[in-house]
Amino acid sequence: MKTALFPGSFDPITIAHVDILLRALPLFDKVVVGIGLNSSKQGFLSAEKREEIVRAVFSAHANIEVQLYEGLTVDFCRKVNARYMVRGVRSVSDFEYEKAIAQINQTMMPEVETIIILSKPEYSAISSTIVREILRNNGDVSKFLPPEAIPFL
Repeated sequence: MKTALFPGSFDPITIAHVDILLRALPLFDKVVVGIGLNSSKQGFLSAEKREEIVRAVFSAHANIEVQLYEGLTVDFCRKVNARYMVRGVRSVSDFEYEKAIAQINQTMMPEVETIIILSKPEYSAISSTIVREILRNNGDVSKFLPPEAIPFL
């Protein structure tokens, strides 16, 4: 079984995340959405809320699993038996960052391949950071989030 991990904070999940995952889905038998928890960062949404939202967004997809994790992403790959990691890239700076992480991960766990999927141009400006700022200022984020996420916010 070809299992991939799609890791991220998903704080909150955006339509850009959804697009990357849905485009990656036909390549694998199963994709685990790994919601990474960083103890040194205070999330905008609680881990439980993020997990609830992501589950709602992908509820129609039996081959998508959602899990919270802490620690190194490569260790979580081992835990879920993922041999692939899916990452979305919006810009050259994203690519440089993801390339460095992929190379480090490759050194730590050579059996995991990172698959980079380029963002569609219409989604390249969307980031969770920007969406959080709009939310903090009571702005309308409905154009940037999957419809299933809106009731949770």
